[in-house]
Amino acid sequence: MSRPLILTALLALLSTAAQAQDPHAGHEMPPPAAAADPHAGHVMPAPPTPAADPHADHATPTAPGNTDPHPGHAMPAKDPHAGHEMPPPAAAADPHAGHVMPAPPTPAADPHADHAAQTAPGDTDPHLGHAMPAKDPHAGHMMSAPATGAQLPVGAAPAPTAATDHLADKLYGRARMDQARAVLRREHGGMALSRTMIDRLEVRPASGRDSYAWGGEFRFGGDIDRLVIKSEGEGVRGDLEDAEVEVLYSHAIGPYFDLQAGVRQDIEPRPRRTHAVVGFEGLAPYWFEVEGALFLSDKGDLSARLEGSYDLRLTQRLILEPRGEVNLAAQDARAQGVGSGLSKVELGLRLRYEIERQFAPYVGVSLERRLGRTADFARAAGDEVSDTRFVFGLRAWF
Repeated sequence: MSRPLILTALLALLSTAAQAQDPHAGHEMPPPAAAADPHAGHVMPAPPTPAADPHADHATPTAPGNTDPHPGHAMPAKDPHAGHEMPPPAAAADPHAGHVMPAPPTPAADPHADHAAQTAPGDTDPHLGHAMPAKDPHAGHMMSAPATGAQLPVGAAPAPTAATDHLADKLYGRARMDQARAVLRREHGGMALSRTMIDRLEVRPASGRDSYAWGGEFRFGGDIDRLVIKSEGEGVRGDLEDAEVEVLYSHAIGPYFDLQAGVRQDIEPRPRRTHAVVGFEGLAPYWFEVEGALFLSDKGDLSARLEGSYDLRLTQRLILEPRGEVNLAAQDARAQGVGSGLSKVELGLRLRYEIERQFAPYVGVSLERRLGRTADFARAAGDEVSDTRFVFGLRAWF
């Protein structure tokens, strides 16, 4: 077979195979439907009228190359000052014109004008050539600090007068407030107080001659004026040897001392005597309790007594109390066994323990000695001149 025939047969086979694969091969396709117009049936609005040309009435330049952007436009009038010569601006007036300026201040005189300047090169002494002041006369002296606070002297100016225009009087009435103020004063020191003090209530044991003694007082009144009743005495067994009672009016003459006056009645020894009493009682510097009195009996016998004691606190409750008493007489009172001069001395040392402040038992020792003519009277009566006793007792107050 020739070559062209073979090619023709292959093409025909390929064409037949292609037609077998296309499902629409040989079908006639209908023409595509035209798309519907979205404006079909609508009346279109008229286009907008263009704006009027602002240069419609202007003459168009004719000369080629004319670049004037305003051809045909009416130009504004020329500058009214064009060609005029402007006057120069007026100068500002001088505010100091016609004023005489004061002279500048004279500079202060140089304090170093008369000083010789240093000449040595490299000398850095800043005081070279200066006259140095004299030495401090107080150098090395201890200057005392100025007095302050409690070191200042106490003034003697009188206290200011108490105010009398009380505001409360306008609210509650003066009479009612006077009553209230009286209660206030009474409750803050003006009220009457009382105290019974048993200073000594003791026993003095001795072989076949036990004795006892007491000493105490009762006070009633305010801070300034009081009634004071004192009593003291001693005895042997059941026999009362010495006893007395004093009734005194006590008036405060200072913060720590009272002046007292009254009557003393001797119960023993007999014959009994009644005495007028003037004395004092108080707390001396360094906390010494002191007491003194003058006695003038109804027989004209003058005598005196001085007492003193001190509380030496060993602890808050354990207290050692030394006590002393001295009796003097201006004349002999033989009936009472008292001679003139220093008649009797009593010394005591008692150690007490305050279980409570108001209740304190104690132990101690007591020494009594008669002196002078009183001792002579005692010897003549067969009595002891000196007596030393161990004592124990109780100190209490309420």
